[in-house]
Amino acid sequence: MNVKNNIEANRLTFWEELYLPEIARGLGLTLRRMFKPKMTRQYPEERWEPTGSYRGRPVLVEEDGTERCVACGLCSRVCPALAIEVQAADTELNKERFPVKFEINMLRCIYCGFCEEVCPEEAIVMSKDYELVFASQEEAIMDKPRLLTPVAVLQDRLEFLRQYR
Repeated sequence: MNVKNNIEANRLTFWEELYLPEIARGLGLTLRRMFKPKMTRQYPEERWEPTGSYRGRPVLVEEDGTERCVACGLCSRVCPALAIEVQAADTELNKERFPVKFEINMLRCIYCGFCEEVCPEEAIVMSKDYELVFASQEEAIMDKPRLLTPVAVLQDRLEFLRQYR
């Protein structure tokens, strides 16, 4: 009895079966959009400048000629795509750790930002870099020298993170 009521309640009317009102609504929407100003950006000539909240390519923060990273390995543990590899070593002077090897496989990275959120030193940050082109798979593995970015370049992202944490 209940199934019969559901079938009758889900029946389409005559106009709904023809789909003409929906086609007319779709055409009306298309016509309204045709005469609005275009939002297309002429890409190479017209560049887009992302805001501080944009999550682009992950980079390592370099401050005063050294990286902030203390090789704790939290970023590699939290990465769902297993894209980050960190190997630590101790310094002889200060008995601190630093990354001997820090690599991010950009073909695996899903730009989730978990590495940035878990880092206690604000050493790994999502940059504004959105133009990533690789000729080979080996070129897509970013090592420490290619990842190091001066803190001045990343200042607006760091300010955004401090504001919303």
